[in-house]
Amino acid sequence: MVIAVIGENCAGKSTLAEHIRSRLGGEIVTGKDYLRMAKSESEAASLFRAKLAAAVTGGNVIYVISEREHLALLPEGAVRILVSADLDTIKERFRARMRGNLPAPVEKMLETRHGSFDGGEYDFRFDGVRGDAAALCQEIEELKRPGKGDGEND
Repeated sequence: MVIAVIGENCAGKSTLAEHIRSRLGGEIVTGKDYLRMAKSESEAASLFRAKLAAAVTGGNVIYVISEREHLALLPEGAVRILVSADLDTIKERFRARMRGNLPAPVEKMLETRHGSFDGGEYDFRFDGVRGDAAALCQEIEELKRPGKGDGEND
């Protein structure tokens, strides 16, 4: 299964991805980590697309996405989860990441990008502040049950 954890910086994607991995197993790939698969970017992207396509029906790959262009790498059948948080929380988390300092250009970038993923189509929407990761994992597990999604037991 390919599980795409999508959202802005500091929304809670990595925390959710770790929870999913601990509950469901799988490999976590973040952003452009796939570039390590080959010397050229195009070859790496091609290999990564093939890996994701195979994982749709095989082992779990949890792909953490914070850049819109990476959405194009997702295969048909990927489970898409939007992780969101309010802007103040994102700024607070980013400030902590930067050891208490949030430069004005970075703050402006966070403000500009806030909500940039909101208009997409997602299987799940997860609150990166108050969301119940265990409940979400249970819903994802239900997707893997035989007969789910084929009209048989829907």
